[in-house]
Amino acid sequence: MITIESSAKEKITDLYIDENTPSITGLRIFVQGGGCSGFQYGFTWDYDINEDDFVEDLGNGVKLLIDSMSYQYIDGSTLKYKKEMMSEQFVIDNPNATRTCGCGSSFGV
Repeated sequence: MITIESSAKEKITDLYIDENTPSITGLRIFVQGGGCSGFQYGFTWDYDINEDDFVEDLGNGVKLLIDSMSYQYIDGSTLKYKKEMMSEQFVIDNPNATRTCGCGSSFGV
């Protein structure tokens, strides 16, 4: 299960409204090889829900989508949206990660 903090839900919904593309189904989170720690997180708008997707309805017509391959690496994680003085970003607190990079966008298991 993925926990999605209210800060992340609000930001995803705001971005979805700003995108103003009704055919978008949701925001997809995925894991791919690369980054300085082995794997890296990715985010993209998607138009389809795949049969094996984890789907979380965020309300307002937007969903969070995660494919089954990626889900195994981030199951148990918490998705947050952090706003700091010099930056704003989505952050995934992943208990499965055995190492992470300094910027938090890549991890190893």
